[in-house]
Amino acid sequence: MSRATTTERTVPPRRTTKPGAGRTRSAVTVIVLTALLVVSATAGLAIGSVHVPPGQVWGIVTHALGADWREPDWPRARETIVVDVRAPRVLLGAVTGAGLAVVGTALQALVRNPLAEPYLLGVSSGASLGAVSVIVLGVSLFGPVSLSVAAFLGSLGALVLVYATARTGGRITSSRLVLSGVAVAAVLTAVLDLLLLTTGRGNEARAVLAWTLGGLGGVNWGTLWLPSTALLLGVGVLMAQARNLNVLLAGEEAATTMGLDVARFRARLFVLLSLVTGVLVAAAGPIGFVGLMMPHIVRLFVGGDHRRVLPTAALGGAVFLVWADIAARTVAAPMEIPVGVLTALCGGPFFLWLMRRDARRGTDRGGA
Repeated sequence: MSRATTTERTVPPRRTTKPGAGRTRSAVTVIVLTALLVVSATAGLAIGSVHVPPGQVWGIVTHALGADWREPDWPRARETIVVDVRAPRVLLGAVTGAGLAVVGTALQALVRNPLAEPYLLGVSSGASLGAVSVIVLGVSLFGPVSLSVAAFLGSLGALVLVYATARTGGRITSSRLVLSGVAVAAVLTAVLDLLLLTTGRGNEARAVLAWTLGGLGGVNWGTLWLPSTALLLGVGVLMAQARNLNVLLAGEEAATTMGLDVARFRARLFVLLSLVTGVLVAAAGPIGFVGLMMPHIVRLFVGGDHRRVLPTAALGGAVFLVWADIAARTVAAPMEIPVGVLTALCGGPFFLWLMRRDARRGTDRGGA
């Protein structure tokens, strides 16, 4: 048997059902997740310091969209709360959760590692450093999108550095990839902290520090277009490349035999994933573990085909982050917990479980 020269193998789940049954299960999963997303968005608009009944929520939303099917019977203040305060926040949560989930799905396929995720690989830390550098140094070279451009460059640089560090001898292992990501993230976080400590604007430093914990507050309709565009671009391109992502799971040699230029394919998708991650981090701060958990969870229902995993992971990530934000606003009210703290509390144990599962599988294979 020839020595493997590719990354650590990530084998897609075996198909145990007929193709038609798989498509049916996938369709049912998408329908259920879409319904859950509608329910979650309704809850996000209704729950808060001022409770708004769900029926009234939809009356306000449809009225704001121009569908006057009922006479407004709510206070003007409630309409302002739902339309101008909560709706942008709920939409940003859905967009960010969906984007992080599809980025994590694609990264796990590209590096063929089940532990790959923007937060764990230092990509979010690179985006944060780029964004904070723009804020602290007052750079506005690209106008209103300077923050997103800097976050994109930071995330791309971090991803390239982690991949180059972990890939030695033509091989990447789970432990080496994660350790490289942790090391790069630690260095970038230290530089970020140094920037915050040396800035002479204390109030701004505290606001940026709070932002680095991840949160959806402060968003408005004028800033939603950029993360929404990044999500649509990312999902569209990844869906078009879903077959190549499936091919890559077979290994670099097999993918090359089937006509895929692996190096060029990886380079292009690394740029795309860095762009999406950078824009999302610039909008919501570094929110971890969504891209780790959602791909693994949805694969239990739809299998390993990326044509099914990508859309279901996007819906699952959107639902998860909307509810995480609801919890962040209500668990310790009137104080708001950074949503990144809550996702870490969920994702940390999940990460440890994955590590233990992979260790057991490695032991079983070694003893076979």
